Amino acid sequence: MPDNKDMATEGAKEQLKGAAKQVEGRVRSTVGAATDDTGEQVKGKAQEIKGKVQQGIGKAKQRHDPEPGVDGE
Repeated sequence: MPDNKDMATEGAKEQLKGAAKQVEGRVRSTVGAATDDTGEQVKGKAQEIKGKVQQGIGKAKQRHDPEPGVDGE
């Protein structure tokens, strides 16, 4: 059964989640640097990268929605 969700809306949500994940990662990395915790810095950078990927997925969903704002029937 095909997914009937509006891809543009789903893409916007995905981008927002990705941006939040990037900010979270930056904070985590900064705290790691301030406390000399290399492990936390690496985890923060990884989280930032995941956020960037998630944003890219969201942008792709938006670009490939034939009818933005319209759910499938």
